Parts: sequence; structure tokens; C-alpha cells
Amino acid sequence: MQIKWLEDFVALAQAGSFVQAAEARHVTHPAFGRRIQALEAWAGTPLVVRGASPVRLTPAGERLREHALQTVRGLEAARDELQSIAGRHARTVTLATGRTLARTVVADWLVRLQPVVGEGGELRVVTQSLSEIVRIIERNEADFALMYHHPALVQPLDARRFSYQSMATDRLVPVVRADARGAPLHRLADAQVPYLAYADSLALGRLVDDHLANHPQAPDLVRRVRCDSADALHAYVARGLGVAWLPWSMVHDDCRAGRFALAGGRGMEMRYDVRIYRPKHRLGDLAEAVWQSLARR
Repeated sequence: MQIKWLEDFVALAQAGSFVQAAEARHVTHPAFGRRIQALEAWAGTPLVVRGASPVRLTPAGERLREHALQTVRGLEAARDELQSIAGRHARTVTLATGRTLARTVVADWLVRLQPVVGEGGELRVVTQSLSEIVRIIERNEADFALMYHHPALVQPLDARRFSYQSMATDRLVPVVRADARGAPLHRLADAQVPYLAYADSLALGRLVDDHLANHPQAPDLVRRVRCDSADALHAYVARGLGVAWLPWSMVHDDCRAGRFALAGGRGMEMRYDVRIYRPKHRLGDLAEAVWQSLARR
């Protein structure tokens, strides 16, 4: 029996779907199904009710889920303790976040955190997609996770295992390049406005898509680009290629300098929060000091 089979089974019980659980475990659907079958062969009894949607566990499966959760969490805790003994937590604090937040919010923190981290410490910033950030902190591969928070974004972190602080409020604003007089090259009231969109994999993209889909006066947009980088969209706006919804924290200098201009009013903006999450169990001394410093911001 392999530990990853238990992790697969826990993911299946939580997701209620073979497809979603396979995606969460980063394996193909057929491969995931074979792992569950291998676990059932090891157990000597069916663990899943075949044909049920959403997935339901057999009585034996329910009992195994309890043991699997205890085993997986126990191993994670043991790994944390071993890493702490080895000194990793004593010297390094790992923060998982998105690329845009690393450029904006985290960049603002770095100067203030340097005295806390000290000469012998290191702040390791890992940038990933929202789903991968969640996976990283759930597997105790990071001390903290910095993420967007908005009703349109499903946040699957278990409140029994993780706590958070609200760190910032920002807003996505529709911006375009400004002309020589500082006026926008495009306005959302125009017809056929060229649109620079986020990739579906980005949390910011889901925020914009939800906003436009539910706005009673959604503009007439023609998508010209879809990209998984807010930095790249910023560069495309600067070249006059169209309108993009970018964080105000990223573009306020451009707007004040007259390089960018707002393409629409406040009704076209959307606000969101930024939260930092941590496990509820005690972290290393340096990570705890960073958490306390952020709490005193």
C-alpha cells in the first residue's frame, strides 16, 4: 500500500468527484481510478459506491477515510517536526502567492520585514496559480499563503486547520493607454472595444469574467488577447493594444503620470481583499515573528 493512495482517497472523499479529485492530485482520470482500485484491492472490499454521483463511500470507505485523514495529517506533522529539527524553519520562511501579488503587496512588505528576517534568515517567495498555492500550503510546503479573497472565488482551505489576516484591499480598474492630452484611447462606452483578457487559470481572470457576466451594462468588448500574466497585459496596455482590468496598486503611478487612463467609471471597477493564511499549528520561531510583524502593520 502506498501513502499516495490514501492521499488520493482523501481527495476523492472531499471532492465527491473522480474528475475533480484527479485534477486536484495532478494525475489523469484513468490513472486516478486505477489508484483507487489498487487501494480497494489492498483493503479487500469496495470503498466507493459505483455509479453514484456525487461519489459516495461504502461503510468501509467511511471508516477508512477517518484512518486515512489521521495518517496523512500525522505524517505531515511528523515531516514538519523533522524539518524543524533540521533547522529549515529556523532560517527560512516560505510564502506561496501569485505573481501579481508578489510584485505589488509582497514588494511593499519586504523593506519592513527585513529587520525581522535578519541577516541570517531568508524569505522565500514561491509564485503559483491559486489552486497550486492551496495545494502547497495544505501539504505544509509553505508557512504562509497570500491570496485574493472575493465571493466569486471559491476558497477551499479548511477553517479548522488554517487562520488568516486581511492584509489589503485593492480594486481592478479598466485601463487603456492615454493619448497626448491624457485622454483614454478607448472608452468602454464605445463599440467593439479591443479587450486584453486574463487566462482562465488566473484568479484575477475569474474575477473579471464574473464581473462582466453579471454587470447590467457590460461593455461591447472584442477579445484580442488572452494571457496568464498581469505584467504582460500591463505591457500590452502601454502599447495601446486595448483595455485590461489591472490592479490599481499596479497602475496608479501610470495613471497619475498620464501614461494610462481609466476607460470606464467606478461601476466598472471591482474590489477584492488580500488575505494571508497560515496553519493553526505553531510554526518555526522566524515564521511566527513574521506573522506577528504583519499583525502589527
